[in-house]
Amino acid sequence: MDRGRTLNCLSFSSSILNQFVKFERPKCIIPMANKSSRLKVEMQQTESPSGVRPNGQAVKMVPASDIAKRRPPYTSKVEKVNGVKQVVNGASIIRRDAKPALVRSPSGRIPTELPPIEELKVLPSDETFSWANENYSSWQRTVDVWSFAISLRVRILLDNEKWAYPGGFTDEKQKKRRKKTASWLRECVLQLGPTFIKLGQLSSTRSDLFPCEFVDELAKLQDRVPAFSPEKARRFVETELGAPIKDIFKEFEDRPIAAASLGQVHRAMLHNGEKVVVKVQRPGLKKLFDIDLRNLKLIAEYFQSSETLGGPTRDWVGIYEECATILYQEIDYINEGKNADRFRRDFRNVKWVRVPMVYWDYTATKVLTLEYVPGVKINQLEELDARGYNRSRISSHAIEAYLIQILKTGFFHADPHPGNLAIDLDEALIYYDFGMMGEIKNFTRERLLELFYAVYEKDAKKVIKCLIDLEALQPTGDMSPVRRSVQFFLDNLLNQRPDQQSTFSAIGEVRECEHAH
Repeated sequence: MDRGRTLNCLSFSSSILNQFVKFERPKCIIPMANKSSRLKVEMQQTESPSGVRPNGQAVKMVPASDIAKRRPPYTSKVEKVNGVKQVVNGASIIRRDAKPALVRSPSGRIPTELPPIEELKVLPSDETFSWANENYSSWQRTVDVWSFAISLRVRILLDNEKWAYPGGFTDEKQKKRRKKTASWLRECVLQLGPTFIKLGQLSSTRSDLFPCEFVDELAKLQDRVPAFSPEKARRFVETELGAPIKDIFKEFEDRPIAAASLGQVHRAMLHNGEKVVVKVQRPGLKKLFDIDLRNLKLIAEYFQSSETLGGPTRDWVGIYEECATILYQEIDYINEGKNADRFRRDFRNVKWVRVPMVYWDYTATKVLTLEYVPGVKINQLEELDARGYNRSRISSHAIEAYLIQILKTGFFHADPHPGNLAIDLDEALIYYDFGMMGEIKNFTRERLLELFYAVYEKDAKKVIKCLIDLEALQPTGDMSPVRRSVQFFLDNLLNQRPDQQSTFSAIGEVRECEHAH
């Protein structure tokens, strides 16, 4: 296979572990007839027909600006055809046959009603937090940020100093104290608000930078974020879309179904009967970012110069710059909508991946309206089992989806925590939240594909060459020790279960032998 030139032909089947074993050189057969070439191409509709939603329902999209001009009077008149109700308040309720869809909807099991509001999780309010106060001054904010940074520095110092433990230092005492510090850190992050909540969520996936106690505690921030009041949400939506809520939506639920660090999600219904979710950004977010990031830059520079915080070995300034870029991108909902559209196109022919459709006529820079696609969170294992879902197939699909993103399309979801992944009624994988996406350039993607094949073929020399090409490994004079370690990994670890610690112990022994040589 010419791996450097066949990326666009690469596809993955439903069983990733079995199908990669069956990879062969692709054959292109073009039958000849009447001295002319004919290439049979199976065409599939990639966009929904005009006026029809992916689930087959009728749609008539009306911009919010037009709605504000019309403001038709509300009426409860019901039109009947042959004794059957056909139109209620201007919204068609005629059931039509399903059409080929950009995103597959579960057949025969589409819920007809939104789940009762009582079943939704009641989220805490942000009214008790100082950062939610509209009169919160930049000077007070700076004091709060630096008080937190200094307190955290002192706590980490005491956690790592043996003399700070009465009765003598033990690993158990240090672990217990770190748990207390981690719990304190999570509470402080909540008190400091959106910027730090988002950074805490990002840090919860970086066990290479922070102790496991910190990572475990910060992971709780993924779905335990305070919500802002429905009055603020309604006012914000009206300001952004330029019309009263009642003119834009037939129904708008005050209680949010989810609250994230940078916004929250409300269920709603359009006047044509379409069920949607409205993602509303937290008010005053950019102002808060500007203040916080100025202070965080100084803190990152201090961390960079501190040996006890790993300054020489960790690029804290680089981490800050990357986080700052991510934060500003995530508060641009127009950009998020474009990401969602692109991601949905990438998976338009994959029936077991669902991506909510964007309603552009009801979207602005700080308000994003999406198709309502409910599902079971991917980490709710008991619920998945109760519904009879195949967990093994779900995990294979999740792996396969990321291989497609990284090795084929080069456009991947960069924030796949359990709050952003769910399972649909027909066991399809649902992706949410497209504010943080990554893109892999062609050169890197080709090298990653070469690395993938080298690992599959258990060829240590090719693996090392790919790692050097990717600049993940620096070549030295004698690469033999590295080659032997890689070969041991390929020969042993890939044939073991992850919970078999003997393999990792064996790797440690190999490393010790290599150092001895």
